[in-house]
Amino acid sequence: MYFAIDTKKDVIPLGEATRAWFAISLQTFGGPAGQIAVMQHKLVDEKRWIGQRRFLHALNYCTLLPGPEAQQLAIYTGWLLNGTRGGLIAGSLFVLPGVIALLALSAVYVRFGGTDVVSALFAGVAPAVIAIVLQAVRRITPRALGHPSLVAVAVGAFVALTVFAVPFPLVVLASGVVGWLLGRMLPRIGQNGTHDATVDGPPPLISDDALHHELPSKRRSLVVIALFLVLWFTPVALFAVFVSSTDVFLDQGLFFSGTAVVTFGGAYAVLSYVASQAVNVYGWLAPGEMVRGLALAETTPGPLIMVVQFVAFLGAYRSPGSLDPWVAAVLASLLVTWVTFVPCFLFVLLGAPYVERLRHNRQLTAALTGVTAAVVGVIANLAVFFALHTLFDRSRDVEAGPIGLDVPVLSSWDPVAFAITGVALLMMFWRGWGPMRTLGLCALLGLAVFGVEVAVPS
Repeated sequence: MYFAIDTKKDVIPLGEATRAWFAISLQTFGGPAGQIAVMQHKLVDEKRWIGQRRFLHALNYCTLLPGPEAQQLAIYTGWLLNGTRGGLIAGSLFVLPGVIALLALSAVYVRFGGTDVVSALFAGVAPAVIAIVLQAVRRITPRALGHPSLVAVAVGAFVALTVFAVPFPLVVLASGVVGWLLGRMLPRIGQNGTHDATVDGPPPLISDDALHHELPSKRRSLVVIALFLVLWFTPVALFAVFVSSTDVFLDQGLFFSGTAVVTFGGAYAVLSYVASQAVNVYGWLAPGEMVRGLALAETTPGPLIMVVQFVAFLGAYRSPGSLDPWVAAVLASLLVTWVTFVPCFLFVLLGAPYVERLRHNRQLTAALTGVTAAVVGVIANLAVFFALHTLFDRSRDVEAGPIGLDVPVLSSWDPVAFAITGVALLMMFWRGWGPMRTLGLCALLGLAVFGVEVAVPS
């Protein structure tokens, strides 16, 4: 028998919950899988604040949303424990350490990125990123491609992006439509396997059966939408009006607001689109710098999508208008962080009360199954992009009719990058190393090669 949670009352004291969320925020390394595991251990296994199946119900809803599912899960769980205040605190603390850390690392890169030591470090870590992205493909493939038709969706997404340069949002939309059609022809295609929800210990404060059945009023929903839309776009409008000497704030604010609503399947899925636009359309950074930004984001706590901070920092530093470059860079970094994460609060606080109805909607599940399958191809495209600009010094465009392909100049291959990539692949796929450990080893290899080069007279 189900009962409703009264979210107007705190399940636990807000101060105690805040301390727990702060502790969790300092441990959110290793991508969404590691971040979700940290919350699982802290909230489900250790503190017993929420039941296992209830935790998985929340996670299932968050995976339906665009944006970082781990942060949205924190917002959702914080809302269950302490209402709207709890959701705002949990979601904010979840990203705060990473925002501060990546802001500092971006400044260090701009200031010292041209030095020999820093260049050597990135010569080591950039190849490791290729292995990390390929590992992401391997991890998502078993649960995303459970049917031959879904394999075809993944291959189609990869070809559309890599060979025909189809815009990323169109790929997401088309894969959702294909998934919906497949769901009508193959009704079981969108059904996931069951989770093992057995956990030993005392009963949780929020039972597995504590599900929301009372829907909020239309007035409450409209207020939430209006409030967060104002919060979302007001900073962009203010920058557009008061800092008119450069278009970088408006361009970044609108562009990353758009990516915030199409980031299905995690950060890797949208990064190929971000990299393509930021490098080729807006010129905010060079191709190799996108790889370096991802390497920095891998070493900081919080969602990997915070790499957009790095993109914004470099873009504004190089096109500051009448502002001081450092001021422009910091402001752009904070603006892009704002427009990236504010939508997460909107999606969760607006949609969470409807989660049970959405969870049983087979048409929606089938459509998102198609999107998830396409994500495999999208991430594979990202691996190709990073490999092209890491393993080779030059590339060239090949255009023939609808085909628009970026191919490497084979004579510009980098033997050091190939060798370190091989080491990273061996460590991650054979030895089972995680991203942090692999990045550390490859950084040391980059420094070692740098030392050898210095010792050899020219």
